[in-house]
Amino acid sequence: MLRPIAITLGDAAGIGPEIIAKCFAAQPEDVRGCFVAGDVQAMRRAAALLASAGHPPLPVAQIASPDEALDVPPRCIPVLQVGAALAPVAMGQVSKEAGEFAGRCVLWAADAALRGEVAALVTAPLHKEALSAAGAPYDRFPGHTEMLQDAAARHLGKAVADVPVRMMLANDELRTVLVSIHMSLRDALAAVTLDNVLQTLLITHTALAAVLGRAPRIAVAGLNPHAGEGGLFGREELDTIVPAMDAARAQGSQVFGPYAPDTVFMRARNTPAKPGEFDVVVAMYHDQGLIPVKYLGVEQGVNVTLGLPLVRTSPDHGTAFDIAGTGRADASSLLAAIRMARQLCGIENI
Repeated sequence: MLRPIAITLGDAAGIGPEIIAKCFAAQPEDVRGCFVAGDVQAMRRAAALLASAGHPPLPVAQIASPDEALDVPPRCIPVLQVGAALAPVAMGQVSKEAGEFAGRCVLWAADAALRGEVAALVTAPLHKEALSAAGAPYDRFPGHTEMLQDAAARHLGKAVADVPVRMMLANDELRTVLVSIHMSLRDALAAVTLDNVLQTLLITHTALAAVLGRAPRIAVAGLNPHAGEGGLFGREELDTIVPAMDAARAQGSQVFGPYAPDTVFMRARNTPAKPGEFDVVVAMYHDQGLIPVKYLGVEQGVNVTLGLPLVRTSPDHGTAFDIAGTGRADASSLLAAIRMARQLCGIENI
């Protein structure tokens, strides 16, 4: 039985509703079987914004259950109202009301996916400051990843530490998975432990093997310049990263490196002129891995959470408060996230 894909509203004061509407207006085949877990009025405001810019009218239909999305005609946005309606919020401004509603939508969609009611969730951007301002329980989470990890742990009856997840950022040319995510650089360096690196390698192997149908070729970036240069610039590679790689190989992973961080991403980049040497790069911390992918084009980047018992993707950008409500937001990354969600759960032709 086909199941729909939930797209969460994101922060209503940002570009989330607008880019969702643009996907439904411009790419009806790609969003067929998708619905918005959010607020009906926020989506009608986004549809009106598009209409004011000359786009054809885009009706918004309220649905009562996810499966109703499968019967909605093209170029009509199905919206499942998550709880009480959201009062209109000022565009481009931090709002605890918008933060609370955005968090509410994510938790609702996560629970629906964990119950098997939706095939995947695609999360439009939320604003971390607004999420924190919303108070409990949302102020405990730095972002989507941690919120989804907590929901999965509750569903499985496990401690959060027993449901390890990793962030993968991907586009058509490069994939990178991070050992640590949202923490200070000082804390990120301390997080480069044998257990964390090994766990990252095994999660990466399992997730990409399911997509590729074979063991992925995993390149590992060193932590230090020149990957430590044999210990001259730091011993983390020798004492931590290499032992983790050896342990991953012993469990069947194809792991290579550690390589100098300033060249490994170029070697892994896949282009029509030169196929990449690797399927993915494991990076030691947030900026080390995300800068190369984002440099290739934020508009095509997709964030994928690996290790969850559900499929979750999101666009590779934030709420863009500076252009919210202007009609100028680019929906390309959200569209790429929807397409990747389809690929990951095997429903390209829903």
